[in-house]
Amino acid sequence: MEVLLNDSLLASEIKKSNREAFKTLFERYYKNLLDYIVTYTHDLQEAEDIVQLTFISLWNNRANLNYTKSIKSYIYRIAYNTYIDVYRKQKKKDAFFNELKEQALRDRFTTDPEALEKRIIKLQKVIDRLPEKCREILYLNKFEGLKYKEISERLDISVKTVESHMYTAFKKIRENFSDDELFLFIVYKNLFQE
Repeated sequence: MEVLLNDSLLASEIKKSNREAFKTLFERYYKNLLDYIVTYTHDLQEAEDIVQLTFISLWNNRANLNYTKSIKSYIYRIAYNTYIDVYRKQKKKDAFFNELKEQALRDRFTTDPEALEKRIIKLQKVIDRLPEKCREILYLNKFEGLKYKEISERLDISVKTVESHMYTAFKKIRENFSDDELFLFIVYKNLFQE
């Protein structure tokens, strides 16, 4: 890949699915992109994930590459847009858990905010440990606001399959909060009513 030193040649080769050209581009820009995204995330792990998603997106959309334009600008734009997407999803997730906390306090579920915070953290961990597809469907429903039918269309699965995954999610959450029925009721009200 020694001959492919300039970015437009690399882009042209990547468009032709040349993995060596992609590897060269990755090695050329990975560290700089990481430094750039860390300025937004202030978290190295999160920045690494975003940069990885950036290169995955670049590879997956390589057929659309315009090698007459700056590939450097293009990958920086992908990285920034990926950061914005991740940030928005995180804000929706945070807003949901904050709403759940407020709901619990409004319903006078507890007078101990610290105990409630521990329950919310436990719930977040339970959700993060759900099977991948189950977690994805729960996120699409609760954090992106999609209805079961919309999820089934987006993921190309039946509505029954969506319902099954939501049932599995609730079952796992119920198992982890079996000794805490009032909190489980609040979770059910907020998570599992379409």
